[in-house]
Amino acid sequence: MSVVLETTIGDLTIDLFTKERPHSCKNFLKLCKLKYYNFCLFHHVQSNFVAQTGDPTGTGSGGQSVYGILSGKDARYYEGEKKPKIKHDRPGLVSMVNCGDNLIGSQFFITLGEDTTCSLDEHIVFGEIAEGHDVLLKLNETICDATHRPYQDIRITHTVILEDPYSDPDGLIVPGQSPEPPLEVLQSDRIGADEDITEDIDIGELEEKRQEKEALARATILEIVGDLPSADIAPPENVLFVCKLNPVTSDDDLQIIFSRFGKIVSCEVIRDKKSENSLQYAFVEFDNQKSCEDAYLKMDNVLIDDRRIHVDFSQSVSKIKWLGKGRGVKYTDKDDEGKNISDKYSKYRNKKRDSYDSRNNYIKNKTSIHESKRHRNDDKNYRYRESEKEERVPYNKYWKNEKDEYRRREKDDKMKKNYRNEGDRKNHRNERDGKNEKDDKNKRSNRDDRDKRSDRGDRTKRSDRHDRDSRR
Repeated sequence: MSVVLETTIGDLTIDLFTKERPHSCKNFLKLCKLKYYNFCLFHHVQSNFVAQTGDPTGTGSGGQSVYGILSGKDARYYEGEKKPKIKHDRPGLVSMVNCGDNLIGSQFFITLGEDTTCSLDEHIVFGEIAEGHDVLLKLNETICDATHRPYQDIRITHTVILEDPYSDPDGLIVPGQSPEPPLEVLQSDRIGADEDITEDIDIGELEEKRQEKEALARATILEIVGDLPSADIAPPENVLFVCKLNPVTSDDDLQIIFSRFGKIVSCEVIRDKKSENSLQYAFVEFDNQKSCEDAYLKMDNVLIDDRRIHVDFSQSVSKIKWLGKGRGVKYTDKDDEGKNISDKYSKYRNKKRDSYDSRNNYIKNKTSIHESKRHRNDDKNYRYRESEKEERVPYNKYWKNEKDEYRRREKDDKMKKNYRNEGDRKNHRNERDGKNEKDDKNKRSNRDDRDKRSDRGDRTKRSDRHDRDSRR
């Protein structure tokens, strides 16, 4: 009875010890039938010792037997066979991992060394590698980190059962096709299994390579969710991102400060669309990359308006839409192909500034026209007052001068106006009181009518009752 394990570095054919280990072989075969081992990572590899897999989580602490899948967490493990005892005395033996108290789940390992009996005596051997010893050599030579985790993405991709002598347990539903690779596999930050890794490569270089792949995986995620136009697009190298700004810091302030490093194409403090308050970060674009690097090295943690700013290279590509390899980019709102990102920013900023200037000029012109009208009206009033002075009656002995006469006239006019307003108020008050009295009279009359009707109804009821009593 055999099973073929297809991995990312080659195929392994396992011959099962069905007579010696019937329960373990049945568990292994049914898990293969359910495609449970598909995309399981070789999460622990020790040279000349073992290569362990069978955990879908890839952490070494997961996995369950076929009985746990069918019956629940209470049946996650089963008790493995202790006899006959098979020693781990050669490479290529396949053994189920003992999780303690002889409990077996889904994890298994393959021996890579000659004699590992002393340290692996508690685990249960249930098969042996019949074909694919060259794949075992690749596993043995793979480079791992300090926790014996391979840098390369070595995992099982598919399992093929050549013969299954055991009947399926109740409730086992066999999938019609292989499952799709999960998102964790697609986003793996590990080095590809087909990439060449030799012993001459430094561990630091491997870690750097792994980080690059992790960054690419994150960029792919951002492309999927729509935050990036493409995972291959790169941000401009001449734009700085400045944050932790004081809200009072303006575009012109930053431009003056950063202009000592080189010519600035655009400098924009990002503001809220509604309130136009500063969001305390900005983008500064230079005309060349060297000036941008000099500003990055010297302006980080500098004090501006009582704030320690932070400077980094910009990672924003939100204004760019990638057209594909060799076809360039364009902006989301304008077809400005082949232009720097600063052109868009500077155009927007200049357009905004022009709109502000035009609005301010309009307000100034409007206020100047209003002031001129007010001055003309004041001049007319002054001329009118002067003409009135000329037409006044001759000087009275009770007036000290013309100024007192003018003041007395104004006072008389105000008094007359007040009297007139007071009379209007009295008339209005009398009318309102008369209306209120009429309303009260109407309400009283309505109430009296209602009472009379109710009394009349009561009398009729009493008379009807009296008539009924007299008939009896």
